[in-house]
Amino acid sequence: MIIGAEIGNDFPGVAKNLQVLSKIFLKLIKTIIGPLLFSTLVVGIAAHSDIKKVGRMGIKALVYFEIVTTIALFIGLAAINVSQAGVGVDVQAAHKEEITKVAKQTPTDVILHVFPENIAKSIAEGQVLQIVVFSVLFAIAMIMLSEEKRRPMLAFAESLSEVMFKFTNIVMLFAPIGVGAAIAYTVGEKGLGVLKNLFMLLGTLYVALLAFIVLVLLPVALIIRLPIIKFAKAIAEPVSIAFATTSSEAALPRAMEVMEKFGVPKSIVAFVMPTGYSFNLDGTTLYLALASVFVAQAANIQLTWGQQILMMLTLMLTSKGVAGVPRASLVILLATVT
Repeated sequence: MIIGAEIGNDFPGVAKNLQVLSKIFLKLIKTIIGPLLFSTLVVGIAAHSDIKKVGRMGIKALVYFEIVTTIALFIGLAAINVSQAGVGVDVQAAHKEEITKVAKQTPTDVILHVFPENIAKSIAEGQVLQIVVFSVLFAIAMIMLSEEKRRPMLAFAESLSEVMFKFTNIVMLFAPIGVGAAIAYTVGEKGLGVLKNLFMLLGTLYVALLAFIVLVLLPVALIIRLPIIKFAKAIAEPVSIAFATTSSEAALPRAMEVMEKFGVPKSIVAFVMPTGYSFNLDGTTLYLALASVFVAQAANIQLTWGQQILMMLTLMLTSKGVAGVPRASLVILLATVT
């Protein structure tokens, strides 16, 4: 990452041409997502043959996801109102670009988006939540079969899961090059100089994220007696991949593998982690709360507390459809503020 930043700063012309390497890395990562999610979910659910257990686990996970993402939204809202990072932005001086019109998402649209109409299309488009829904229903259907008829498909899913993890290991050999190229391109394209208000926004975001970690995640970890240092070491690589590529989806395969090695039961990893990628994007929801109010401040639009809370309620719905791909949150942000 440091070498990539240095190349981007010293040789911006060369760095911009390195974007192809980061794109290759992301493309390889995205080929993993669909088969891996399907196989691990099917194995995690169908191998237990207990629908009640899956249902209990799902309810617990969704309740937790909704509580923490709601807290994240309001921490972001409080932080941006304190920092006022968007106040004083010279909108007229901003570079004007044509922005693609983004369709607003109604609650009905969000619900419909959960269900796939064509699983091949869902995999091709990287619709994680749709893949999860299909895989869960497929696994439940397998549970309803006799052991004799279920076993061949379960064996196939187990083999596919192992193959995809090995495939992930191969792709990760390219990670240092892909990540370094992504950093180099970003620095070469944008430069090291950043406007004052963007620095303030970034600072506000990191302070808010730190507050979320200390006030929410740390207490949860202490309550369940999680070995924090050991856990931090385990997730270091997936976090680095997600940070460098700006894609949480890129880190999913490695994160799932790491959690299994950490000792989390495979059934929980296979069900909770992919679902969390659609329902528990805490950092993204916190950022959306910050960014939506920042845009209003930059445009000199005075939002009442009632309007801000209404915006947060809207984000509680629309943020559930954020894909774990680079800059996907911009689509949700545009849909929310327009």
